[in-house]
Amino acid sequence: MATYDLADLKNRMQKSIASLRDELAGLRTGRASASLLEPVTVEAYGSRMPLNQVATVTVPEPRMLSVQVWDRSMANAVEKAIRDSGLGLNPMGEGQVIRVPLPELNEQRRKELVKVAHNYAEQARVAVRHIRRDGMDALKKAEKDGDLSQDDAKKQSELVQKATDEAVAEIDKVVAGKEQEIMQV
Repeated sequence: MATYDLADLKNRMQKSIASLRDELAGLRTGRASASLLEPVTVEAYGSRMPLNQVATVTVPEPRMLSVQVWDRSMANAVEKAIRDSGLGLNPMGEGQVIRVPLPELNEQRRKELVKVAHNYAEQARVAVRHIRRDGMDALKKAEKDGDLSQDDAKKQSELVQKATDEAVAEIDKVVAGKEQEIMQV
């Protein structure tokens, strides 16, 4: 059982929010972003490697990604990995350069992306609530062991709850911004 540390709990909550932001950055809106291909892994040299370890991803146009493969023999594997990534992309190989056009998002696809964003947000909220529970458990233990008076434990638990509420509010704000970005035509 960890000892109670409010700053540590707040820090862990902020890491959950940062993780949510990273996951949402990978969600495709209408604009191309090099981070879109970050989750893609390629079968390379006998193991699975992140795409950014075998190629450079650039954004030459707002609706186009360009993947410059460093080793020409890897071009087909990279193209296949992008196609099979579940991102709904159809790459076109041109030697060592693979062009990845981003299709227009239709209304149904936008709604699916919003659902995914809300799912990510719920995962972040659950993580924050777990951190809150850890803090509350540590406070109860400290109170039971006599390290903390009942009044101090109550004050500290109110601070933990306040930090939790702030983190959840920030998660809601982040996902609302992403939802607005996705639904923007």
